Amino acid sequence: MSRGFVKEDDQEEAPIIPPRAALPARETNYVTSNGLKKLKNEEEALIEERASLDKENDTERRRAQAVLDGKLKLLRERISTARLLKPEDQPADEVRFGALVELKQNGNKQQFQIVGVDEADVKKQKIAFVAPIARAITGKKVGDKVEFILGNETRKLEILKITY
Repeated sequence: MSRGFVKEDDQEEAPIIPPRAALPARETNYVTSNGLKKLKNEEEALIEERASLDKENDTERRRAQAVLDGKLKLLRERISTARLLKPEDQPADEVRFGALVELKQNGNKQQFQIVGVDEADVKKQKIAFVAPIARAITGKKVGDKVEFILGNETRKLEILKITY
């Protein structure tokens, strides 16, 4: 059919669905128990939001529904691939997934927890297990020193404390 016979209103653009946090290809989607709980709470909130859509304009309602459906699809894929790692299953003397690590970097102390990609939040001192600094210290023990390359700079890290 020629585009000349199509009404303008029938030409809706597909909604843009924001992507979830990046998880590298072939990487297992590890999550903490808090991370898994957050994903399930997010799913419930999206389902409730979809159920309570009350737009007078049918087109706006369809668009809002399509965005929510897209978000739910991506979220459910993430939940279905989630692999829960419990702190008590990790070696207590090594930096592993879920560890709260205190380290010294160029004389400054800092602390962060290694978590899943959806739970990562630098402001809350939570970094994803796929982050370069997390990869550099994974498997290390208290007292170990690691050289970490960030851009053109090499930083020296020392593991001070590991807790789960």
